[in-house]
Amino acid sequence: MDLKNLVKLERKLVAWLQEKITGAGAKGALVGLSGGLDSAVVAVLCQRAFPRETMTIVMPCHSGEEDTAHAQLLLERFGLANLWINLDDTYDLLLSTLAEGLDGGVPLAMAKANLKPRLRMIVLYFYAAQFNYLVVGTTNRSELAVGYTTKYGDGGVDLLPLGNLVKGEVRALADHLNIPPEIIAKPPSGGLWPGQTDEEEMGVSYEELDTYLTGGEVAGALKERIDRMQERSQHKRQLPPIPSFRLGP
Repeated sequence: MDLKNLVKLERKLVAWLQEKITGAGAKGALVGLSGGLDSAVVAVLCQRAFPRETMTIVMPCHSGEEDTAHAQLLLERFGLANLWINLDDTYDLLLSTLAEGLDGGVPLAMAKANLKPRLRMIVLYFYAAQFNYLVVGTTNRSELAVGYTTKYGDGGVDLLPLGNLVKGEVRALADHLNIPPEIIAKPPSGGLWPGQTDEEEMGVSYEELDTYLTGGEVAGALKERIDRMQERSQHKRQLPPIPSFRLGP
């Protein structure tokens, strides 16, 4: 993507955020800042759309030191308004209550991991209600396509400005916005557990996924895997189904 198109994309996204947020009767934008690429891009776009009415919240929850350091780096570079809320103790207490008596295994491990983004969603909406802000999500097109989001966690938001951009396009936009290179270059991760990376968990690289989603060719087995992921995650991209029938003749 060349500079001219990046400038155009930035302006259109900023205008889109302004239109959607003011159209909803809200005052500004609230973004959960993770220290990762996508949240950095969204936070900066929101700041340009609402310079005085954008707030970020960093919510460490047994998070890695690199993520918190990168969040701080972004805050300092752009002077973003911020709250810093540590969820370690909240997570531990809730988990000890919920998991008491359970045997463990893979289902519990995933439920424990997904508890983190769901706690963060609660925090974001608590503060959004205080300030009359909309919660602006950070999921991109690549992740949406295969359901790489936590339902009612990072998927529980009001707006998704990156929802039509594949990961490679988000990286190009990040470079244009002067996001710190350390954030752009590091392996994408949801920070769900130590050493976790998006690509390892999905079983497909962002480059391969972006290629397929933008009409390129990928190996047959990979195509089948992506198609299967898309099919199984359809429920994450739509409102809860409602029966088409009702009481009566």
